[in-house]
Amino acid sequence: MTDAARPKGPEQSGEMPFLDHLEELRWRIIKGLAALILGVAAGYVLLTRVDVVGFLTQPILPFLPVGQRLLFTSPIYPFLLTLKLSFVVGLLVASPVIVFQVWGFLRPALYRAERRVVVPVALVGLVLFVAGAALAFYVVLPIALKVLLGFQSQSLAAFITADEYFGLTTTLVLSFGAIFQLPLVLILLVYLRIISAAFLRRHRRTFVIINAILSAVLTPGDIVVMTAIVMVPIQLFYELSIILALMIEHRRARAAAAAAGEPGPGASAPAPGPA
Repeated sequence: MTDAARPKGPEQSGEMPFLDHLEELRWRIIKGLAALILGVAAGYVLLTRVDVVGFLTQPILPFLPVGQRLLFTSPIYPFLLTLKLSFVVGLLVASPVIVFQVWGFLRPALYRAERRVVVPVALVGLVLFVAGAALAFYVVLPIALKVLLGFQSQSLAAFITADEYFGLTTTLVLSFGAIFQLPLVLILLVYLRIISAAFLRRHRRTFVIINAILSAVLTPGDIVVMTAIVMVPIQLFYELSIILALMIEHRRARAAAAAAGEPGPGASAPAPGPA
């Protein structure tokens, strides 16, 4: 059997053996964990020098009696809170390294067109998450605290602990960060041909109802505040997703028509030549 007739092995064909994949995955996980540990250590040092807890408690301070601070009922809670915040800071610091390791492992398995999509999608997702988290912390949380604490009367006095406050804050921030990923998720589903622009338009009324329910749950308050702060932006994201879905489908149809040698949608027919 000649060399040309022999079947190519994984090394010759450019494919990595399965055990080599596992070895690469192991080292990338180790590098990601090492970056996370260093980030947590850096976060702990930062928390000992910067009053991050004081910054996070700014929304609740106007609702506390003068001179009163958040209370805690367990001697170990301040230490646990410091560890949790150190982990969050460490995760933020190590996230570029972790994302790079994930990208380096998945990149060989992606087509060139898919590689061009991944980075913009990740950046847009990060921007949307930060925007949703900022809206929750700076706008929604103060309004929610004002409404919730407005139910106390002369017979009731607020006993606000740090554990309960940070639990509410974390829930709101993460929920809004996740909700702001809606247009990105819908566009990816359209790109993968799982749903279409017609599907989004057909279920617009259903989404309005779901949007209203989610807005009411996440933002306790009157209907005007709920609509202005939460429901309207989410609905605008949905409408933007429909527009982007139409653009993707129109571009896809033009590419398919060009591949078939036919004029795409909106293309003018060629003028007839001289007889």
